[in-house]
Amino acid sequence: MINYDTIIIGASASGLMCAIEAGKRGRKVIVLDHANKAGKKILMSGGGRCNFTNTDISADNYIASNPHFCKSALSRFNQWDFIAMVERHNIAYHERDHGQLFCNDSAANILDMLLNECQQYNVSIKLNTEIEQVSKNDVFILKTSHGDFEATALVIASGGLSIPRMCASPFGYKIAEQFGLNIIPTRAGLVPLTLQPADKGRFSPLSGIAIDSLVSNQQQQFRENMLFTHRGLSGPGILQISSYWQPGEDIEIKLLPDMSVLDELKTCHAQQPQQKLRTVLSRWLPKRLINALIAEELADAPLQLISHKELNTIASQLQQWRIRPNGSEGYRTAEVTIGGVDCDELSSRTMECKKVTGLYFIGEVIDISGWLGGYNFQWAWASGWVAGQHV
Repeated sequence: MINYDTIIIGASASGLMCAIEAGKRGRKVIVLDHANKAGKKILMSGGGRCNFTNTDISADNYIASNPHFCKSALSRFNQWDFIAMVERHNIAYHERDHGQLFCNDSAANILDMLLNECQQYNVSIKLNTEIEQVSKNDVFILKTSHGDFEATALVIASGGLSIPRMCASPFGYKIAEQFGLNIIPTRAGLVPLTLQPADKGRFSPLSGIAIDSLVSNQQQQFRENMLFTHRGLSGPGILQISSYWQPGEDIEIKLLPDMSVLDELKTCHAQQPQQKLRTVLSRWLPKRLINALIAEELADAPLQLISHKELNTIASQLQQWRIRPNGSEGYRTAEVTIGGVDCDELSSRTMECKKVTGLYFIGEVIDISGWLGGYNFQWAWASGWVAGQHV
């Protein structure tokens, strides 16, 4: 039996941050992970550049059954704190749309920074380690494929169910259930949406087209690009709304959100009546999209033969386009897991379980899910930092 002060399960963004902070306090820390490499999700994030945080972070950017829970951690270790850490390690970065910050070079820069700090503070990391049993008497006892470990504090940083190829697993939820904690039902978030069979046949020829859109449902709206794929709809706008979408619900898509299509069509109707509708619309939209949304006979008609009532209908088709997704692509391509360990089971100040002394949950395994754009990493850094002050 090997004794530690703190055992962290999951060499994830939150797990490594927690390990660093606990190590700074002189705690004897080990991180265990069943994967063969630490920080796999860090390495693949942001197209390999790691969108590591956002300049504009608030609780409004997160989905949770308890929307106030994340406020304490996000205020105590904020985006500027993490940016300062990045700058101390001389990692070059840049800002993209909506305050998203990315490494100039590689996501590996962020992982190397975390691993270097773990080494600096004598944190042990053991990979390819299966957790066979977790029990608690006065201390936590873990039986693993590499021997037995015990510690007074156990931190679960094992993530959610998204992207199974990155070694995602339900381990964290099983531990929570073992100790009697409530789990908010999980589902895929930040995920492409699939289409009904009839719509798939209609729109799959548009695969590869990306277009600026305002995508909304009754809960939320996002102004981002929408991408047509062979299977359905993707792109940032769709990924964002997917976290709020429920099966059986319509989403509304407003194409050309910076203009009034009806007013433009009326102007063209008055000034260029001989022009075909298709010619006018092709000034603003890809021809393949026009073919999919507007009946061929109407698209080929000159404007003078189109009534104002029909112009209203056309404008609605483009700017109040309602479509009902068939489902999502699921955890295979989801960037986050919605749901997880109920926030009400934990202290927002420490991330410790209220029912089980010494047991902590951090990161994606908790029922906190951020928007696309660096918000989920900031939750990982913040929740890991907070737990690291107490374990």
